[in-house]
Parts: sequence; C-alpha cells; structure tokens
Amino acid sequence: MPKAQETILEIDLKSLKYNVAFIKSKLKNDTKFLAVVKAFAYGSDTVEIAKYLEHLGVDYFAVAYADEGIALRKAGIRTPILVLHPLPFNFKTLIEHCLEPSLYSSRVLKAFVAVAKDLKQKNYPVHIKFNTGLNRLGFAESETETVLNILDKNDAIKVKSLFSHLAASEVLEEKMFTLNQIETFKSIAKKVTKGLGYQPLLHQSNTSGILNYPEAHFDMVRSGIGLYGFGNDPKFDSYLKPIATLKTIISQIHTLKVGDTLGYNRAFKATEPIKTATLPIGHADGISRQFGNGKGFVFINGKKAAILGNVCMDMIMVDTTNIDCEEGDEVIVFGPEHTANQLSGSINSISYEIITAVSQRVKRVFLR
Repeated sequence: MPKAQETILEIDLKSLKYNVAFIKSKLKNDTKFLAVVKAFAYGSDTVEIAKYLEHLGVDYFAVAYADEGIALRKAGIRTPILVLHPLPFNFKTLIEHCLEPSLYSSRVLKAFVAVAKDLKQKNYPVHIKFNTGLNRLGFAESETETVLNILDKNDAIKVKSLFSHLAASEVLEEKMFTLNQIETFKSIAKKVTKGLGYQPLLHQSNTSGILNYPEAHFDMVRSGIGLYGFGNDPKFDSYLKPIATLKTIISQIHTLKVGDTLGYNRAFKATEPIKTATLPIGHADGISRQFGNGKGFVFINGKKAAILGNVCMDMIMVDTTNIDCEEGDEVIVFGPEHTANQLSGSINSISYEIITAVSQRVKRVFLR
C-alpha cells in the first residue's frame, strides 16, 4: 500500500463488505437490511459508500435529511431511501425525488398528507415513527388512535413501515429498559396493524440492537456505526473492521530547547530539550481543539506521539523526541489498528464524533 503524500482519508471497501457480511450473519435470511448512510456516510463519502452497498444488495438506505437523499438520487441510487428527520419545508422535493419520509408527529403527518394530495399521489410510501423511550422523535403509544384517524380513508399515502429506536441497546445494565421498549413497540405495532388492515414492515434495531437483541430484529434492521467498523462494545469491535484510516505526513521537524514555547498562546513550554513534528491537519480537518495539550495523539512509525500545545486550524504539532522519524514520513491519526475509539476516548468522546468530523476538504481515497 503506497504511503500517504498528504492528508487523506483512506476508505477500505473490502472491510465494508466484511462488516456487512458479519452483521448479516446475525440475521435470519428473510430479515431486510437497512444501511444508514447519513452524515456523509459517517464521515466517509455518502455516494461512494451507497453505490458499493447497493452493489452488495442492501434493501434500504437511511439518511437524516432530504438533501442527503436527493444527492443519492442524483448520483443514480435507485434503492429505497428513508429520510429519518424530514422537515415539512422539503416535502415537495422529497416526493419529486422518490424519498420516503419518517412521519413522527400529527403536525408532520398532516403536512405530508396535504402535500401528497396536492401532488396527486396515491399510496406514497411513508414510515410512521413511534417513541418507545428515546424521547427524541416519534408518536407516543397513546397517539395510536390519532395516527389511525389521520390515515383512515386516505389513499394519498401508504404505511411502508412502523418503527422505533432503541435508547440504550449497547448498555447491558439497561436490559430491562430495552426489553420494555421492545414490548411497547410490539404492542403499538399490533394496534396500528389491526387498524390499518394490512401489515407494514416493522423495525427497531440499530447496530447494538442487532448484536444484543435478536428478538427485536422484526422484519428489518438498521445498521449505521457497525457498517463503518464499530460495535459499541469491545466484544463486537473485535469482529468488525474500521473502514477508514486518517493519514497525514510530517511537514517539518523542530528541536526545542528548555524554555522554548510552541504554538498559539505559547500553550506548550519545553522543560527539557525535545523534538517536535508539524503535521498538515488541524481543527478545520476534524481534529478538535480538545485534543491539544497532551490529550490527543497520533502514530508515527508505530510509535505514539502526543499532540503538543493548541490545535491550529490547519496544523498540529506532536512530540517525536523518542521516535525515529524524518520529514515526509507517514502519520496515522486513526485506523484499524489505532482506532477512532481509542483517540476519541482521550477526550471522553465517542468514535461517531471523530469519524463524522473529518472535513470534506480531506481527500478520500478508496481501496477496492
């Protein structure tokens, strides 16, 4: 594999294929697979990832907002796309691009019905979201009659799925809470299905739900973080392969003597002679200022180098005193061996935050 010559995010599509196969191995043959590609496919590249997943035969995609789905349609993606947080302002363009909305409140459901009727739609596929404990979006169980009343004698839309979202499926201490969410969803689905007179798809499991609660797989599962190589549990992390490696290079090496300072606000002061390396990556690329002043780190020739001083917009400086390295050498910020989990843990964050923070100015390179 060629060494990096600049700051790049290397995406290994073979690892993505492996992760899909591992997650699917936990499912029954007839359980549908929805791939979550919101937030630039968790910081990788929405279009490239979706094209590859479509080639692998996933049944559905999910994005957060309509614009993300429109970009996929413009790129030629034909697989059904669920928009998890559509806003009424976008309903007309959402329909024009054959995107399927999650409808989560009376206001949003009525607004979508009005737009669908105005555009003379018939049986337009929608997804009704219920809140079973995350308390973020979704109808309450007590609103099932309200939902059915709005849907009654309405042929502009048709319910493609009923779904909910688990709040703590990765936290085994919250098992009773999660089991209660699953039972609540079953109860809601039974009432709504009876009222509709037909059976929509049911889905509730995220990646951790897939891995920890096989009884909640229902008709379809939704995998996001698992596709990109993280299982929210060391036990499952060992079976998954992070698909992204953030690489950069050493631009310049400096030697600091006692009393010399480094970076903005002179945030680092040398108490002994040290060697530092300046790297062309900073907070505009996704390396938050929180990683500065010794908290964050990178790897150079297999050795850990702490970030010194304040993170700059386009650069960081790291301690290379005990590392045999030279200008132009490759640097690994995170990847399969030195994971985003480990780096994000240094500032009490999570892998999701750092992988989705990688700026789009960082070049993506795909390994096929």
